Amino acid sequence: MMQTVRKPTGQFARRLGRAVSRSARWLQRREHQAISWLVAKGLPATVAAALLWIVKLAVAAGLLYTAFWLAMLLMFAVIASWAINNTSSDDDELAEWRVGLSGYGLYRGDTRVDPGQPDDEN
Repeated sequence: MMQTVRKPTGQFARRLGRAVSRSARWLQRREHQAISWLVAKGLPATVAAALLWIVKLAVAAGLLYTAFWLAMLLMFAVIASWAINNTSSDDDELAEWRVGLSGYGLYRGDTRVDPGQPDDEN
C-alpha cells in the first residue's frame, strides 16, 4: 500500500521564525564580540555593556524621532487634502428653496438651479 506524503502546513511561518531566530542569534554574537573587543581595549565589562545599551537606546530614539516626523508629515498631508476638498468659494454657496425672480424653486444666489415645471409662475 502506498502512503501519501502531506506537505506540512505553516511552512512559511516556520521558515520565517527560523530566519528571525538566526538573525537574533547573529546580533547577539556581534554584541558579545563588541563587548569582548571593548574589554580587550581596557574598558571594564560593565561599562562596555552600558555603552552598548546607550548605543541601542540612541538608535531606538533616532528611529522614533524619524517615525514621529514621518507621521506628522502624513498627518499634514491628510489635513491639507481634507481642507482642499472642503473649501468653498463664494460661487459654491448652498442652494435653498425660496421664492425668487423666477418663482418658487431651488436657488443658488439669484439663479434658479432646478428645472421647474412648465406651469410655474414667472
